[in-house]
Amino acid sequence: MARVYLDHNATTPLRPEARDAMIAAMDVAGNPSSVHAEGRAAKGLIERARAQVAAAFGADGADIVFVSGATEAAALACAGRGLFGAGIEHDAVRAWIDPVLAVDEAGQVTVTDPARTALQLANSETGIVQDLPQGLAVVDATQGFGKLPVAFNWLGCEMALISAHKLGGPKGIGALVVKRGTDLAAQIKGGGQEMGRRSGTENVIGIAGFGAAAEAAARDLDAGVWDRVEKLRNILDSAIEAGAKETIFVGKEGRRLPNTTCLATPGWKGETQVMQMDLAGFAISAGSACSSGKVKASAVLTAMGFDTVTASSAIRVSLGPKTTEDDVMRFAETWLTKWEKHRARAA
Repeated sequence: MARVYLDHNATTPLRPEARDAMIAAMDVAGNPSSVHAEGRAAKGLIERARAQVAAAFGADGADIVFVSGATEAAALACAGRGLFGAGIEHDAVRAWIDPVLAVDEAGQVTVTDPARTALQLANSETGIVQDLPQGLAVVDATQGFGKLPVAFNWLGCEMALISAHKLGGPKGIGALVVKRGTDLAAQIKGGGQEMGRRSGTENVIGIAGFGAAAEAAARDLDAGVWDRVEKLRNILDSAIEAGAKETIFVGKEGRRLPNTTCLATPGWKGETQVMQMDLAGFAISAGSACSSGKVKASAVLTAMGFDTVTASSAIRVSLGPKTTEDDVMRFAETWLTKWEKHRARAA
């Protein structure tokens, strides 16, 4: 049977709109910093994409600084600022912050000084959506953008991180969204591209794909695509819950991303589950893709207070717009069969 891709939080398949925009951009020969007609054509593609991303993210009046991805955006936004955060942040953010803020068992962070805090909108592993206070220094919107109704201008933060490949765009391109007037020193210096914040010839092809993907993602959100996905996620949860009473559904009682379920079945290693389901034709993960291959307990679940056994037994299943009910039911049936075999061997 055909493989089923249920790891959309790691990366999403490329949208047709993004592919078309990238193919068209490949035929534009000019350097966007050149003043001749060919250069202006390339620059026009960048500015069109900048407008598309700004509109999709509700960032009218903000600066969209194109970078290589959310990891670079995090470094540009957070490095040297002495920011606070929590242990549930993505590694790209946690590398630049002091993770001292308390996290409760529901995955919510207690913020004491918003102006010195970097905080995620939604967690990539659990799908838990934060109750964001106003005035944050940095919001990591990488997972929420495209799946949740969110606008930069609502967030009231200084800067936000977003990435193309989480919403159907190409890998290797992202943006730092900056409140106009915010002081931000460049880390990559040179020709002064991207308003002096990130030098280097722009990735015109990737940027064009990002803009088209952001525009298409906004249409999907308005059309209720993620409401349908959420219903499928709930069907999946119910099917597994009915056959595996021991399984913990992390964050289920609160607000989650509509496509994400994090299952922890104590005593059954997450990495083992991922391998077994992969062999059965299903792509899932045991946490952030940036930490794949590392056999250790989830830092996110540990920060939430889960014990090591439980934190080592979690998997993430993340659905996409093309996921079907047959996909999720096949997954649930296969997973439950393997769980029964594991439980029988462990008895």
